[in-house]
Order: sequence, then structure tokens, then C-alpha cells
Amino acid sequence: MNIEIHEKGDRKIAEVTAEGILITNAEEALQILADLYYQECDGIILHEQNISPDFFDLKTGLAGEILQKFSNYRMRLAIVGDLGKYPGQSIKDFIFESNKGRHINFLTSVAEAKEKL
Repeated sequence: MNIEIHEKGDRKIAEVTAEGILITNAEEALQILADLYYQECDGIILHEQNISPDFFDLKTGLAGEILQKFSNYRMRLAIVGDLGKYPGQSIKDFIFESNKGRHINFLTSVAEAKEKL
């Protein structure tokens, strides 16, 4: 796992990257969140290829469980990548609704994520 800190004004945004899947359950997401929370990061950028595909299948409940952790800690999150590859209207609607807010966003590039966070 690699962490790159992007600074925007007085805000610290952590971009987390890895070769494979980093997050397969809520505990792994919470560990990353906690590590970066205590490094005083204001937001986190995760790449969709580092998150289990189960996250994008809303029936598993994994997305809700993970995103609740980010909400509880008031940590802003951007998930970047090719999100159009996940089939189903439910995930498309979920992404659309999330992107209306400022807390959890699904975007196509790191540049967009840094701007949004």
C-alpha cells in the first residue's frame, strides 16, 4: 500500500494506491480510515480497483457498511476509477445520489477527486 499526501490550502488529502485489492471488508476500510484520520487527513482518495467488487454489488451491504464508517468519522471520501463497468441501475443510482453531496463521491480521475475534496 502506498499513500501520497496532496495538500490543498490547509487541507490534507491522502491518495491510497496498491497493486491489488486492499479492501475486502469494513474492518480493512476502517483501518485505513483510522490510520489517515490520525495523520490529520481531511479526505481520502481510493481507487476502485483496490476495493473488492462486492462493494459495488449493493446486495452485499459492503458499500453501506464501509461508507457508514466514513460518515461516522466525518472523513470525506472519493472513489475514483472506471465505475461504468459495474452493471445495474441500483449502483448507478447510488453513485448519482452520492455525487449530489460533498461527503462521498465517485469520480473518474484523481484530479477531479482532489478538486471535489
